[in-house]
Amino acid sequence: MKRIWAALVYLATGLLTAIASWLAIGVMLLSVVVLPLLPVTAPHLRRIVDFDRWRLARYTGVRLQSPTPLDGPWLHRAQRVLSEPESRRDAIWLVTHAVSGTLFGAVAIGVFGALVQQPVAALLWWAVPGGMENSFGVHVDSWPKALLSVPIGIALALLLTGLPRLAAVDAQLTRKLLAPPKASLEKRLAEVVATRAAALQAHGAELRRIERNLHDGTQNKLVGVVMMLGIAERTLEQNPGNAAQALLRAQDAAGEALDELRNVVRSIHPPVLDDLGLDGAIQALAARCPVPCVLNAEPLGRLPAAVEAAAYFAVAEALTNVAKHSGARHAWVSLGTDGDQLVVVVHDDGKGGADEKQGTGLDGIRGRVAALDGTADVSSPEGGPTVLTVVLPMGR
Repeated sequence: MKRIWAALVYLATGLLTAIASWLAIGVMLLSVVVLPLLPVTAPHLRRIVDFDRWRLARYTGVRLQSPTPLDGPWLHRAQRVLSEPESRRDAIWLVTHAVSGTLFGAVAIGVFGALVQQPVAALLWWAVPGGMENSFGVHVDSWPKALLSVPIGIALALLLTGLPRLAAVDAQLTRKLLAPPKASLEKRLAEVVATRAAALQAHGAELRRIERNLHDGTQNKLVGVVMMLGIAERTLEQNPGNAAQALLRAQDAAGEALDELRNVVRSIHPPVLDDLGLDGAIQALAARCPVPCVLNAEPLGRLPAAVEAAAYFAVAEALTNVAKHSGARHAWVSLGTDGDQLVVVVHDDGKGGADEKQGTGLDGIRGRVAALDGTADVSSPEGGPTVLTVVLPMGR
């Protein structure tokens, strides 16, 4: 019975998304006629498809990867809608599901409604003047006619047991339409292997950097402090009047060593993330940016430390690039969520033409984000604007 009920709920909600798909088809056709509307409507149409991915995952346990959210400026979204195969798959699914979802959902609700209505008409016909009609149009006005509801109810119950098979057909059709092709899956597997290898390499490089900074910077300064304290001790024994100056030099050296140690710790995990959270930390970055920067952030709560750190360093690097290379007059940062993903967009009105090979730090952003199975997409045509879109799984 649990399987039947789950299939009924799945097919009934499929009817709702099918109705939404019919509306979406109308909007899609209008957007094709009026092309400037397409980048505006496409993100909303994708949300309908993403809801069906979620519905499929709840029913079958098979989770289909959602495409990267269509964020960023109008031109950036237009390029992605027209070029991405995910957009074509979504459009095909909307048309197919509008028909199949309506048919399957109507059958499921019709069978369930008829099964409920049969015993009502059979048992309560006498309480209604003139009798009642059952779900098959039979006018029940006598007990012999009421008894006809028994075999009809048995037939409907048998049909109801077939709903899981009908739901399985619908789920298989959804998987076939929305799942990436095999070549994409193989490419994705290769990307995962590559990003894991890059993550290990980046982790090793980070450890070596920390070790080098501690050895060449902090350790040397601490050795200097120890030597200065030794000199101060001997000076105190031989010439007490000059000991105070030696101690002050040791104190200054100790302060420099402490600052060096703080810089190393800050490069591992910025303390401001623990103090203010991700939105507060990025607000501080925006306030310090030489280019006027506006932050738009929805309430996020606390996220895993690795996710917060990756998003923070990506925004920090992007705003540094804005200040150094873009020639922009304004910059914008947006923080939001899309399902179980964190979406960070950094947008400026500069000259564009960002080149990852020219030491802009974009390659480092990609590596840090890819290590968490996220994506970093950069759009920077000549003449601008430059848009960095970072998507990170939140792991909630």
